[in-house]
Amino acid sequence: MDKFIIKGIIFDYGGTLDTNGGHWGAVIWSGYEKYQVPVNLNSFQEAYAYAERQMAIQPIIKPDFNFLEVLEAKLKVQFEYLIAAGYDLDMQLANKIAFDGYSLAKDTVAQVKPLLAILADQYPIVMVSNFYGNLKAVLADFGILSYFKAVVESAVVGVRKPDPAIYALGVEAMGLPAAEILVVGDSYSKDMAPAKAVGCQTLWLKGQTWGEDKLQDTSAADKQFSTIFDLKDFV
Repeated sequence: MDKFIIKGIIFDYGGTLDTNGGHWGAVIWSGYEKYQVPVNLNSFQEAYAYAERQMAIQPIIKPDFNFLEVLEAKLKVQFEYLIAAGYDLDMQLANKIAFDGYSLAKDTVAQVKPLLAILADQYPIVMVSNFYGNLKAVLADFGILSYFKAVVESAVVGVRKPDPAIYALGVEAMGLPAAEILVVGDSYSKDMAPAKAVGCQTLWLKGQTWGEDKLQDTSAADKQFSTIFDLKDFV
């Protein structure tokens, strides 16, 4: 397998390092199914999108929140939206889904941690993520914050993926030419396309699709892989 010739790596976070390619929409929906929450998929998708918008514009997430607290807040907003839409829901199920999601993320990151340690010895690593202003607290809770030279977080820098400007900030934080940086992420539209637009090399972690299963053009992804643990085969 031909390897990338690079001097630094930029990682996405959510769906990449914490679920190994599983989109959080799909992960949370699986929780709805597990606990038999009486909601159809279309309504869930509406609630999911609504909660994401609210969390982006309202101070729902505090800077010191760990990921369990993020998921509890996210599920609370979703359930409140669905209850207002006429669904009869048990709020206790929201906390159960949140706890399952936190456990999944914690376990996945624990498995990814040795790989990050190896890579951090070889390359400077930067994180570029759409998040809520508490990503450093989340990374610290999971024990991986120290591996990153910088964390470029949408709520902090004021620009969100898929705007290529957020990846330009990641390149700036890295301090290397974009062409010498590899971007690893699970979303084609939010990671691969904007990263390629600023001149980075791109590796697409193509896992659970969530709204990206009908892409006509995937040319912005230089290569694809299906599990984060195969990353060592590319660098």
